[in-house]
Amino acid sequence: MSIPVPPREIYMYQGLCEMVLQLLLALFTAFLCIALSPVLAKPPAVYSAMQNLSEQGTTSPTLYSLLPFKSGRSQTERLVEEGKKLYDTGQFTETVKVLQQAAAAFRASRDGLREAMTLSNLCLAYQQLGLWAEAKSAIAQSLNLLQSGENTGASGERLQIIAQALDVQGQLQLTQGQTQAALTTWQKAADIYQQIGDRATLTRNRINSAQALQALGLYLQANKILNEVEQTLTSLPDSLIVATGLRSLGNVRRVVGDLNLSRLVLTKSLAVAERVQSPKAIAEAQLSLGNTARAQQDLEAALQYYQQAAAVSVSPITRIQADLNLLSLLLETNKDKDALALSSQIHSEISNLPPSRTSVYTQIKFAQTLAELKKKTTSDTPSWLDIAQQVSTAIKQAQSLQDVRAESYAQGTLGELYEKTGQLSDAQDLTEKALFIAQTINASDIAYQWQWQLGRILKKKGDIKGAIASYNVAYDTLESLRGDLVAINPDVQFSFRENVEPVYRELVELLLRSAEGSSASLQETDALKVAKADVPSPQEVINQDNLKQARNVIESLQLAELDNFFRSACLNPTQELDPVVDKKDQQAAVIYPIILPDRLDVILKLPNQDLRYYKTVIAQDNVEKIIGELRKNLLDVTATFRVQQQSQQIYDWLIRPAEAELAKSGIKTLVFVLDGELRNIPMAVLYDQQQEKYLVEKYAIALTPGLQLLNPKPLRQVQLNALIAGVSEKRPVQGREFPQLQNVPRELKEIQSEISKNEELLNQEFTETNLQKKLQTIDFTVVHLATHGEFSSDAEKTFILTWDKLVNVKEFDNLLRVNDKNRSSGIELLVLSACKTAEGDKRAALGLAGMAVRAGARSTLATLWSVDDRSTADVMSEFYRQLNLGVNKAEALHRAQLAVFVKDDSPNSWAPYVLLGNWL
Repeated sequence: MSIPVPPREIYMYQGLCEMVLQLLLALFTAFLCIALSPVLAKPPAVYSAMQNLSEQGTTSPTLYSLLPFKSGRSQTERLVEEGKKLYDTGQFTETVKVLQQAAAAFRASRDGLREAMTLSNLCLAYQQLGLWAEAKSAIAQSLNLLQSGENTGASGERLQIIAQALDVQGQLQLTQGQTQAALTTWQKAADIYQQIGDRATLTRNRINSAQALQALGLYLQANKILNEVEQTLTSLPDSLIVATGLRSLGNVRRVVGDLNLSRLVLTKSLAVAERVQSPKAIAEAQLSLGNTARAQQDLEAALQYYQQAAAVSVSPITRIQADLNLLSLLLETNKDKDALALSSQIHSEISNLPPSRTSVYTQIKFAQTLAELKKKTTSDTPSWLDIAQQVSTAIKQAQSLQDVRAESYAQGTLGELYEKTGQLSDAQDLTEKALFIAQTINASDIAYQWQWQLGRILKKKGDIKGAIASYNVAYDTLESLRGDLVAINPDVQFSFRENVEPVYRELVELLLRSAEGSSASLQETDALKVAKADVPSPQEVINQDNLKQARNVIESLQLAELDNFFRSACLNPTQELDPVVDKKDQQAAVIYPIILPDRLDVILKLPNQDLRYYKTVIAQDNVEKIIGELRKNLLDVTATFRVQQQSQQIYDWLIRPAEAELAKSGIKTLVFVLDGELRNIPMAVLYDQQQEKYLVEKYAIALTPGLQLLNPKPLRQVQLNALIAGVSEKRPVQGREFPQLQNVPRELKEIQSEISKNEELLNQEFTETNLQKKLQTIDFTVVHLATHGEFSSDAEKTFILTWDKLVNVKEFDNLLRVNDKNRSSGIELLVLSACKTAEGDKRAALGLAGMAVRAGARSTLATLWSVDDRSTADVMSEFYRQLNLGVNKAEALHRAQLAVFVKDDSPNSWAPYVLLGNWL
């Protein structure tokens, strides 16, 4: 169905005059940085414009109040208070006008202190509008005034305003990506707050610093600060300040992924709010609790919290935000009738909101949710026209507020609605308008979405060349934003799969389809037929530039997924792709399987050769179904025949088309950069039905989350020195029961016999404290941990078991890096010999990759499921024996698996071992 086109004066280009104004605005925007709303840490690029809708009550900076005059409020002071009210309601352009008047008035009256404070507030308002040059100028003027000595305020007042100005400057630095500078600035402010005894503002300052540390990947330091803040808040008497501080702290805990702690702290905030009998604080705490519960997949609790927040809220905007979150949750849980009823209620309430940025974003979010509702129901209510009209109102309000950032978001959202209804020309016009506005204010976090949207529209119009160009620009923008796709709340982490990952995958699909060129008819056949056909070699018919770009995009997606897993830009690519196999190991081939909606593509890199490419036409659902069934049967020791049936299908997709090339090139090691659910199964088990051999019988095998992270270095050049540790006894820890691993002592003894230089921590000795002490005092090249552990797509649920604690991946990362600065070389090999991927988690192996890359070890050897620990002891013993013979790590694992295979050919016993990272 088509949406009637609204008046062009609202939605289309508004003439040369407007364009000139926008270009002038662009000239003022001198810094090429990201126009992000100034919240605690840089909000995620995928959701920053809408952040305040689901994050009500986070520590977003508010304007500071002026120091009181003894003689009462002046007219200028009333101007400042008016500006504060305008800011709080999202009317940022009006805020700027009012604060500029106030600053001029204070300047005229030579009140330097209050002029400085007003300029600091003006900086915050400029940041909200994306006017970075003006923001930088305002805070510089403020600090210059405070440092000039010309003002005559009392020293305590002056110090307080200096600290607040430093807080604002730190916020600006963080928003511009200068995280370390922000930390230094905030520390200066913290010193002043401590000096003057301002505990409340110091608390906010420390929360800022903690989230900045998190963004740098410094989890232990961030966690220490957050714990101190919580202790401070809970030691104070009940008050609204304490309730608000705890809520802010709980929201930050959610942002950094500490969901259990987030819920605990938010529960405390709610309790304080109830004791001080503040309906506003109660509703905001319940809304935050709903967001955390939803992130924990506790959907029933989330639903109840949203309902309670809406019921008790005295603030219309908080009530509508709770209802909007509830509406999307009802849709997610297929309660369509309830969702339809609630949407009608929201519609009547939302129309009464006064114009503000919050109102604009609320209407946009409501329209997007209504579009989802319409997709799921056959009802004519709401109509597409009703939904478009909702966005129309948002556009008008954004324009009346002169809020170009909000207008860009609204214009682009309307373009998306036209895209959904097939009105592609109108959709393109609106998307280009939204993109133009976003680019004039350097709002890259919004711009990438419209670049992506434009690519989708052009693809639907048949302009593949134009679509690829738009997707490439969106991809480049996302790459420039890598550091900003971090420190995200779980809602945004979930949206990564909807709003970030598809950009990469859809670009790869376009590139590969385009790369096929004259080989299109060839590529329509299935992989097995391609392997048998007498056809030109792939490099003669495939566009190499597109293939290389597709491989680069897939490598970048691997990094983005891991950054998203950790909520931190923790990975820095250091290597070019081709030299890894062209120079370091000319007997290794790299295989990139890529799961797309209607096919499985494979890119193959052979040493010193062009890329190869082949594909199987098969629906993604079928691919994932076979992988899921294989994974299930691998856990059954009696299901060997079924394992061979299913794994031979995957062999035919990934390996058979390349068999001749692999043999011709003398390949001995296969290195896989796996995609999606393929990570959950071991490549060693792929079965060649023709030769009746598993892949492990033909090749050494390794995995990597990306070649650009590798720095290959043969292990034989390194003297082995091992820290070996484990838990063999049955352990009840943190509410979970872990069974006995009776062969762990034997495993450790056999490793000691192969590596003479070693230190052991067994059972009671294997504590986090002892592990840290050992790692701080000795440079180990091998860290071998024979203990229970679990890998999950959730970093909080990825852990290893010590004697008395579950150490999650972030804590583990910090443990292994305690002595980084003093190390002459990194850990060569990390072994996790009794771990498993979480059941029911299709992306669980992401946790394994995360554990591997963040451990700082060149290589990680782990298991995908728990194995009989007798077999584990055999594999590990043989693995180290082979290393001592001088073979590389991949070959050592290959031989160790074959040694067990000879005794027990059930894949359950020898297949789960995987080597990640450097295979040399």
